[in-house]
Amino acid sequence: MTTERDRAIDALRAIAILGVVLGHWLVTAVVRDGDTIRVASPLRAVPWLAPASWLFQTLAVFFFVGGMVAARSTIDRYSTWLRSRLTRLFRPVLALLIAWTVLLAALYAWHSVTTSPADATSTSGDLLSMFGSHTVLKLVASPLWFLLVFAALTAATPLVRRLHPAWPLAVVALVDTARFALGAPAWIGWTNLAAGWLVPFCLGAAWTRGNLRSRTTAWLLLLGGAAATVALTRWFGYPVSMVGVPGQGISNLNPPTLAAVTFGIAQCGAALLLMPALRRATQRPRLWLAVAVVNLSAMTIFLWHQTSLLAVTVLSPAPLPGLHTAPQSTSWLTARVMWLPVFAAVLLAFWLLFLRVERPGVSPSMLFGRSTPIGRPHPIRSAPTTAASTTTSASSVAAPQRHRQHRPLRHRSPRRVPRRHRLRHRSPRRAPRLHRLRHRSRRRAPQPRPQRHRTPRRRPASRHPRSAPVRTQRHTLGKRRPPGFGLPCWLCSTTTSNELRTATPSMNGRTAEQTWPASGS
Repeated sequence: MTTERDRAIDALRAIAILGVVLGHWLVTAVVRDGDTIRVASPLRAVPWLAPASWLFQTLAVFFFVGGMVAARSTIDRYSTWLRSRLTRLFRPVLALLIAWTVLLAALYAWHSVTTSPADATSTSGDLLSMFGSHTVLKLVASPLWFLLVFAALTAATPLVRRLHPAWPLAVVALVDTARFALGAPAWIGWTNLAAGWLVPFCLGAAWTRGNLRSRTTAWLLLLGGAAATVALTRWFGYPVSMVGVPGQGISNLNPPTLAAVTFGIAQCGAALLLMPALRRATQRPRLWLAVAVVNLSAMTIFLWHQTSLLAVTVLSPAPLPGLHTAPQSTSWLTARVMWLPVFAAVLLAFWLLFLRVERPGVSPSMLFGRSTPIGRPHPIRSAPTTAASTTTSASSVAAPQRHRQHRPLRHRSPRRVPRRHRLRHRSPRRAPRLHRLRHRSRRRAPQPRPQRHRTPRRRPASRHPRSAPVRTQRHTLGKRRPPGFGLPCWLCSTTTSNELRTATPSMNGRTAEQTWPASGS
């Protein structure tokens, strides 16, 4: 498989990660009621905002990109390939679990040791009761189910890389029919946890095989998936919200329903239509740098964004609108938007702290600086990038070129027509060269042509008899002199001591000079 990178795939992965993070920050309200914490959602208080969840539920795009990358990877030895992928995937998870274990152990020790004064005991007890509550731990561990499903599908790549997406889609339809129409037990719906996300994963593998490259297919996926989603939510009783809402009877996400799967198909079609535009946009160095940084730390951002939300909510003095209050109207959503920069700043602190866990040997100074340790490739500028190929792995990402690299200049002739005279020279031989010069960003000053070293020719020996040693200079026409005597030359007028110059009659109005052997020689 190719090892070159398609920047559009990296951009899709960045969009999927950021969409999930923004969606959780906007629709997850952590409400503090005294010493207890509960989770609420503005989608329950304001039902007409439910279609807005369609913009931030981008998990299907992440599985779609994962199928693209996994199907294109080269599997020389399955055990080695799987170990390397799972190691990169679960190393940040181990850091998250260790950090929360240390935090809870420290709070418990503080609460146990500080029996007086009362305010210290009360503070430690409050923090322990809030950070150690079931609601907080559930929010922290909520991203882990996604990683477990993604790891299972990645491990099954050799089996599903040529599976048609219609098969898992049919399984989801049958399971939903059994649940909602035939009265089957609710636990059977968890079959869709693998089958539902297998549909976009297989679509990504199909794109790798070249089956979804036409824009007509992409439009069919987008329009067909959107029409099916609207029909299911309007006439078949599926919820309009594509994320889980506390207190709602049916959730489209836990476990995935047929409506969530058809909505994922529509998202895959939209992603295919956006890929050419994303390739062009990521040619800009600044935008490509942002996409590369998100891809380099995708798991760190995904795992720690809920912790950032909880840290700001628990450690801030209550009550604050948009942070601790219950979402009852659109004013809460407006106040929550103002808190997004604070969540992002705390997430940035976690990113700086745990980036080396996900990417050993990579530091923020290496990403945004100009220098790297000797012998170590730059994490952004070192990998090959093209505009029409795909990535190699889900986590071996990035490798953009921060600064535009100029093409090496070809050897050009120093004889070049000045710019002000180029339009006058339109000969076919010079036109291609002028066309190439028009696209050069750097030009060297024309160098003077080096002078060729000419070895002087040796004058040929005289062919006259020894009795008449006539020495005459070769005329400038370059012709050899006939043997026996000198020739008249109208170009030269050189005489020597052994030559006799005599005037001859004029020829065509000109005077010719002839060289004869000297008398007496």
